[in-house]
Amino acid sequence: MALTQVSSNKRCDGYQKVFEHDSSELKCKMKFAIYLPPKAESSKCPVLYSLSGLSCTEQNFITKAGSQQAASEHGIIYINISTFTVYSGCNIEGEDESWDLGTGAGFYVNATQEPWKTNYHMYSYVTEELPRLINSNFPNLGKYKACIYLTLHRLKLFSGYLGPDKSTWELYDATVMAESYSGPELDILIDQGRDGLFLSSSQLRPDNLIAAFSKQKIPVVFRLQQGYDHSYYFIFSFIIDHIKHHAKYLNA
Repeated sequence: MALTQVSSNKRCDGYQKVFEHDSSELKCKMKFAIYLPPKAESSKCPVLYSLSGLSCTEQNFITKAGSQQAASEHGIIYINISTFTVYSGCNIEGEDESWDLGTGAGFYVNATQEPWKTNYHMYSYVTEELPRLINSNFPNLGKYKACIYLTLHRLKLFSGYLGPDKSTWELYDATVMAESYSGPELDILIDQGRDGLFLSSSQLRPDNLIAAFSKQKIPVVFRLQQGYDHSYYFIFSFIIDHIKHHAKYLNA
């Protein structure tokens, strides 16, 4: 699959690049950002994927999160994608009418309902197409980490993209997954801004996820950070801790 380099900037001794390509899953052009640490010039590196929230281009994370320094120090290739322009050019009727459904709000699911089901295959894109693309074009070890966290309170999202059958919603709900998890041992770190609007309006519900981890005896460090909201100011404040946490296992 052909990649077109959109930009390249040296940062923290590595290179922050942006590429564009035609996506077979999304059936439109897609952009992603990739940070290549200096180690990547001479050897393969593990990959860390960051999944942005609503209405974010690839520029939001690379200009606001401050991830490059830690990625450089730990020798990690860092990937993040655009969610805002992901479906540009699809020309789906009504896709721009709401900020939380349609353009920029794919939510990393594979839509099964009209008019979304032809293009809105973000789950397959981030779990299959994009990793294949990275593996084929960049010096990585094939080891990667990413997390999708959706909760069933977003009825508009699930019903709009997946229809009324709630059993299909659970395929993408991290709390439901945790309740039945029986895989390898996990070591989970979660930071949450205590003063964010989405938390106070019960749109995030981290307590449900923590309860599911506890039920399955899955160790988790959950840090509710006083005074912080849901913005990139919060992400910038704690991103180094999370890259270091992943690096323990990616570089093992």
